[in-house]
Amino acid sequence: MAREKYKTLTEQMFYILLCLQRECCGIDIMDRVTEMTGGRVVIGPGTLYTLLGDFVKQGFIRETAVEGRKRSYVITDAGERLLQEEYARLKQLVSDYDNICGRK
Repeated sequence: MAREKYKTLTEQMFYILLCLQRECCGIDIMDRVTEMTGGRVVIGPGTLYTLLGDFVKQGFIRETAVEGRKRSYVITDAGERLLQEEYARLKQLVSDYDNICGRK
C-alpha cells in the first residue's frame, strides 16, 4: 500500500506539504521552506522535484499551472490528511517526551 511509504514524513516532505497550503511553484517552495525554518531546512532542486513528482503520483498534491518549465502545485484533501496525520504524530512525540521528562 502506498501509504506505508509515507507513514512518517521527512522534514522536507512535511515542509513541502505545509507550503502547498497555498498554490506555489518549486522555487517558491524552496524559498519558503528556507524562510520558515530560518535556514535550518534547505531543500535542493533534485530532492524537491523528486518529491513533487512522487506527491503528484500519490495524489497528495496536484499541478495547477504550467508556464514553460515552471509548474505550480497545491495540496489535495489526501495530502492535507497526510499532513494532519504527521502533525498528530509529532505532537504525540512531544507529549511522550514531556510525560517522561516530567514536563506538563
